[in-house]
Amino acid sequence: MFIDNELYRTDIETIASVNIDWKKIENKTILITGATGLIGTFLIDLLMYRNLKYNDNINIYAVGRNKEKAIIRFKEYFDSPFFIFLQKDIQYQFDFNISVDYIIHGASNTHPIAYATEPINTIMLSVLGTKSILDYASIHNVKRTLFLSTVEIYGENRGDVETFSEDYCGYVDCNTLRAGYPEGKRAAEALCQAYIKEKNVDIVIARCCRVFGPTMGNDDSKAIAQFIKNAVNGQNITLKGKGDQQFSYSYVADICSAILFLLLHGEKAQAYNISNDDCNLSLLKIANILSENTGNEIVYDIPSSVESAGYSKATKALLNSSKLRGLGWKPMYSTKDGIIRTVEILKNK
Repeated sequence: MFIDNELYRTDIETIASVNIDWKKIENKTILITGATGLIGTFLIDLLMYRNLKYNDNINIYAVGRNKEKAIIRFKEYFDSPFFIFLQKDIQYQFDFNISVDYIIHGASNTHPIAYATEPINTIMLSVLGTKSILDYASIHNVKRTLFLSTVEIYGENRGDVETFSEDYCGYVDCNTLRAGYPEGKRAAEALCQAYIKEKNVDIVIARCCRVFGPTMGNDDSKAIAQFIKNAVNGQNITLKGKGDQQFSYSYVADICSAILFLLLHGEKAQAYNISNDDCNLSLLKIANILSENTGNEIVYDIPSSVESAGYSKATKALLNSSKLRGLGWKPMYSTKDGIIRTVEILKNK
């Protein structure tokens, strides 16, 4: 398991000791949707480590659609009194009669092939899934809900800014298959604001940049995930285009520290960009980092029609994280460090 990997355990230990008011979640219960995903798995490992190392007594309800996947990933936790897995498709009413203090709502389709092959599910998981979680939060007086949004809500850069601040709004062509993900997230954010105003639900919104790390799923079809899998498997790193798109990236450990920081220190009803300002790179630069550090060659290929349908059409999507940094958060890892660590952890998995 990942937690047995020394390098991964070092990441967990590092984030477990960052400057967060951990006392606010001692003896509290946190519900995490998207529990078996890239971010959810790291969050759960981190919180369970806090229980082991610091006796925080954090109770975790991990919500996911696939129990078999959860058993494989979290088998060491299933006998713990602090961990309960709830199998549920949250597009339908979240009808568990449980009491929780905090919710981290991260359930979503998050990679290109899923956008192209499951377009209805991509939209409805964002909209109906968020509604069912917010209904639960409202009825059960949850202290705070954190909604995981995305850089993609900003749409295309209109050419008038270098980076996206939280008040920016670019163009998304809603009459395309690919629009389901950004438009679904936009609608979910609007739903959050509606529940804040009408039902006084305490919600903070975290807009994540593109995330990578060793907890990526085998089915992750994002370009950086494919590059890393190529490198781990000793294959050529395949670029399906020029690779000149510029995006913001962050290592999953930094993303999770920011999520917990916002859960405890963010302002109600506010949205915050999560990114590392030093990690604004092109796909070609990422491919070069991998090639230089693993010896794998870079080759070029043409994407399939399914892949093309799921790819973002944005050519420049860089986040400005000064609002979050102004609260006192800072990242710990450079993109290069995160990429190298990811490859090494997966090689020794």
